[in-house]
Amino acid sequence: MADGKGEDQPHDNMLARNRFLLLVVVGGAALAIISLSLQFLNLIPTTPVEEERPFQAADGGVGVALGKSRKRVFLVPHTQEPDPVAEAYGYCNTPNRSEQAWEGHSPADYKLLSVQVMIRHGDRYPLYSIPKTKRPAIDCTLSNSRKPSHPLLNAFISHMGPGGRGHWESPLSSVPRLPNHSACEMGELTQTGVVQHLRNGQLLQQAYKRHNLLPSNWSPRQVWVETTGKSRTLQSGLAFLYGFLPDFDWTKLTVRHQWSTLFCGSACDCPARNRYLEEEQRRQYRLRVSDTELERTYVEMARTLGLLTRTLRASNPIDSLLCHLCHGIPFPCVPVGDSGTSGCLTMAQFAVIRRQQLDDEVERRKVGLYRNYAILAMFPYLNRTASKMERVAKDNEAGRQPRPGGEEVFTLSSAHDVTMAPLLSALGLEEARFPRFAARVVFELWKSPPATQGQPKKKGGKAKAKDGELFLRVLYNGEDVTFHTTFCRSHDRHTGQPLCPLKNFLSYVKRDMFRVFNATSYQEACFRRPV
Repeated sequence: MADGKGEDQPHDNMLARNRFLLLVVVGGAALAIISLSLQFLNLIPTTPVEEERPFQAADGGVGVALGKSRKRVFLVPHTQEPDPVAEAYGYCNTPNRSEQAWEGHSPADYKLLSVQVMIRHGDRYPLYSIPKTKRPAIDCTLSNSRKPSHPLLNAFISHMGPGGRGHWESPLSSVPRLPNHSACEMGELTQTGVVQHLRNGQLLQQAYKRHNLLPSNWSPRQVWVETTGKSRTLQSGLAFLYGFLPDFDWTKLTVRHQWSTLFCGSACDCPARNRYLEEEQRRQYRLRVSDTELERTYVEMARTLGLLTRTLRASNPIDSLLCHLCHGIPFPCVPVGDSGTSGCLTMAQFAVIRRQQLDDEVERRKVGLYRNYAILAMFPYLNRTASKMERVAKDNEAGRQPRPGGEEVFTLSSAHDVTMAPLLSALGLEEARFPRFAARVVFELWKSPPATQGQPKKKGGKAKAKDGELFLRVLYNGEDVTFHTTFCRSHDRHTGQPLCPLKNFLSYVKRDMFRVFNATSYQEACFRRPV
C-alpha cells in the first residue's frame, strides 16, 4: 500500500497544480472584465494624461518636465494647498505630450447621432502689457520649422488660401484666417494655439471615424460653425475644423458670427443676469482688497518697475506673466532708470497672484452668485443645443423620411474663457478646472440599438434600454463628466442604462434650471423684479 501511495503522489500534485493554474487564469480573466466594465462606467479614471512639473530651463527661462501621472479636469481633494505654478502650467496646455480622450465611447451597437463642441481659443499673445517692460518676443507667423508644430500645419496653411470660396457672415470675411504678424499683436493667436486645435480636431476625427458621424459627401446643413468676431476664435475654429475634416470643401461651409461672447443670439436681454454679474464682481473685488499678501506683492512689483501700484494693478500683470511662463520666456526685467530702481519680476510674485485666483474660485463656488449668473448667461446656448438634439433625434426616428440635406450633425462653437466658464457652471460642473487654452466641451447624442426580436426577457433581470431610446454624454477636455452634471448626477448608471437619458437634459434646460430663481421660464427668471 505504501508503494501504491508513493506512485499516486506525483499525479495528485499535478492535478492540484493544474487546478491552481486554471483558477489563476479564470480569475485573471474575470478581473480584466470587471476592470474594463468599471472603466467604461467611469468608476476608474484611466485616461493617460501626463502631469506637468515646472523646471528652470538652461537659458534661464522656464520649461516643462513631463511625468507619467494623469492630470484631471476636476480639482482633487487634498490636505495641502495646490501649487499655483503647477496649476498655471496646466492652464498653458503645451502641446508636447500624447493625449487619449473618451469621446466616441459608448455601449456596443449604440449609434452616434450628433456631436456639438464648444472650444476655447488656443494660446494667445497677452491682451495687456506691463508698463516699462519689453513685450514678450513671440513670432505669430506660422512655420513648420518652429516648435511646436504639427504634421497638418503646412496643409492647413495652404488650405486657408482659397477660404474666400466659403460663406462668411459679416464681419467675419474681413478677419484674417491665419495669424500673420512676425511680432505678435495684442490678443493674437500664436502658432502654439493653432497646433493645439489641429490636435484637438484630429483627436475627435480619430474618435468618431468608426461611427460614420459625417458622410464623405456631407451637406452644408450638416456642419454648423460659429465664432465671435475675434481673430483668435475664428482662427482656432478653422484649425480645429481642419484637424477634424482635413481638406474640407470651402463651398459647403458657412461660418456664422456670434456678436456676444455668451452666444446668446437674439435672447441676450436679461436684466437679472447683469445684476448677478455685478454682485459677483463686487464679491471678487472685496476678496482681492482683503488679501494683504496680494497687496504687498503688488507694492513690491510696482517698486521694482518704478510704477504706481494702481498703474501696475490696472495693467493686469498676470496676463502677460502667463504668456512668459507658457512660452518659456524669463519674466520681465527693467534696467536702472531715473527712478534708481531695477530688477526683475519673480516666480514667487507670480505664484501669489495665481494663489489668489485659486482662492477666488473656491469662494466663488461657495457663495453661488456666479452660478446664478451662469445659468441665465448660458440658457440661450443650452436651449439651442437641446433644440438641435431634438431635431436630429426626430430625423432619425424609425420609418421617418430624413429631411433633405439632413440636420446639423456636427456643430462647432469657437469661444472664450468667459463663455466656457459659465457653461461649465450652468451644467453643474462647479468643481471643474478653469478653462485652459484650447479647452473643449463636447455634447454627444446617442441612440440605443433595436431590441433583439424573439429574445425573452429574463425573469427578475435588470431593465434594458428601450428600442430607439436617446442618451447624452458630456465631456470636458476628453474626460466623461456626464454623471457630474446637475441633470444626471442622481441617475443610476448601474442599471440597463449606462448613459444619461436625453430627457434628463431636456427637462433641465426647459424647466428645472430655473428653480433656483423660483421661476419656470427664462423670461420670468430674467425680468422678475428683485425682492
